[in-house]
Amino acid sequence: MKLNELPRPENRQKPVRKRRGRGNASGVGGTSGRGHKGQKARSGGYHKVGFEGGQMPLQRRLPKVGFTNIFRKEFAIVNLDQLSVFEAGEEVSIETLLHKRILKKPLAGLKVLGNGEVKKALTIKAAKISATAQKKIEAAGGKVEVLGV
Repeated sequence: MKLNELPRPENRQKPVRKRRGRGNASGVGGTSGRGHKGQKARSGGYHKVGFEGGQMPLQRRLPKVGFTNIFRKEFAIVNLDQLSVFEAGEEVSIETLLHKRILKKPLAGLKVLGNGEVKKALTIKAAKISATAQKKIEAAGGKVEVLGV
């Protein structure tokens, strides 16, 4: 048992939160714990995220770097060792991989890489395939169909 898991005794009530700005008798009247004057004492008076008191903020002092290609296509990548769940002669496509939950999202297409071994003859339909993966699939008696993306 941890300290935060200890139950409150039945005779002890939950502590009442301090109600600020309800007169001097409350103990937190007057300035209501905000101190005297200044930006932080005002209502709505505080600065933006990243504000450095008028000094040029860090995110504006640092140079802009990089480039984001808005036309980039991201491929769902599968290695040969992940294809062991398929039976011999079965077709491997992005739909069958999604159905067997090897992939979570279809993305732009399927890319097969050559990490691992293939022991069964499979028909693979993919947008891209590495040279080593293609050699291993064809050596096992399978076929490769490259789809245009």
